[in-house]
Amino acid sequence: MPMKAFTIGKNDAGQRLDRFIAKNVPLLPASLSQKYIRLKRIKVNGARAQRDTRLSVGDLVEMYVNDEFFDTPRAENAYLTVSTPRLNIVYEDENILLCDKRPGLAVHPHDGAEYGRTLIDHIQAYLYGKREWNPRQENAFAPALCNRIDRNTGGIVIAAKNAEALRVMNEKIKNREMDKRYLAVIHGRMDPQEGMLRGYLFKDAVKNRVYVTKEPQKGSKSCETRYRALQTSKDLSLVECELITGRTHQIRAQFAAAGHPLLGDGKYGKAEKHYDRKYQALYAYRLTFAFTTDGGILQYLDGKSFQVKQVDFVEEYFPLRP
Repeated sequence: MPMKAFTIGKNDAGQRLDRFIAKNVPLLPASLSQKYIRLKRIKVNGARAQRDTRLSVGDLVEMYVNDEFFDTPRAENAYLTVSTPRLNIVYEDENILLCDKRPGLAVHPHDGAEYGRTLIDHIQAYLYGKREWNPRQENAFAPALCNRIDRNTGGIVIAAKNAEALRVMNEKIKNREMDKRYLAVIHGRMDPQEGMLRGYLFKDAVKNRVYVTKEPQKGSKSCETRYRALQTSKDLSLVECELITGRTHQIRAQFAAAGHPLLGDGKYGKAEKHYDRKYQALYAYRLTFAFTTDGGILQYLDGKSFQVKQVDFVEEYFPLRP
């Protein structure tokens, strides 16, 4: 195993060993750093040290740590900071991975999350730990997400393990050869109980907000959502939604425009005195592959359906649902 050595200068003197490591090897997770200190893969002056050891001028810190941890932190190597991947895996095979993303977790770093704290980071760390992916040998491809879900929405996200799976899955998503269903809790009761919401959606990129109108506007796109009310309790309704079009914040904006905003939706909803929810009650709970063209290496998925077993807001507000 390669070794890197650091000689402590006056600017680092007096610093704890663990903090010195965190500053100089930012990709190394704190838990792994502590483990390496315990196993003497990180030593001071050739001897075992403690994480709170105070460094002195002239001390020699030796680190037997894989080279990749010394890289400059960036989105492509953020998976290294994840020592214990946390994934709720719905389905996995040699080509794809279906994960149940929890609300509040960003899928990509560009969603405002820090390195190592996104879904793709955890997926890549998981596959790296299983030795199914070695970025040092496979520079042309890294496990990637095929679809995305808003940070504060939960549900099934598809990840491709290889380039061909990514190509095929992206094509199927583009051609709408899969059926995605959402569960949502809305304020009030829909009338009719089953139908279609239609309109035109305009996105304000500056405010990260969309607006729904009945008539087309400059720059707007049509949006359609098929819905079915499943149950009503007091002033709330549980609805299943099918996206006919897939626009940004479509379900949230359309139900709000119809006078029935989603429970917990601070952006498109209303002040709620009787409910205490951190995220909007919206979940991509079921995914069915329905190929109309050849699926290539993923043809075996045609006709298969996958579903999240439990959705928190269903259990909380509609516990007696059959």
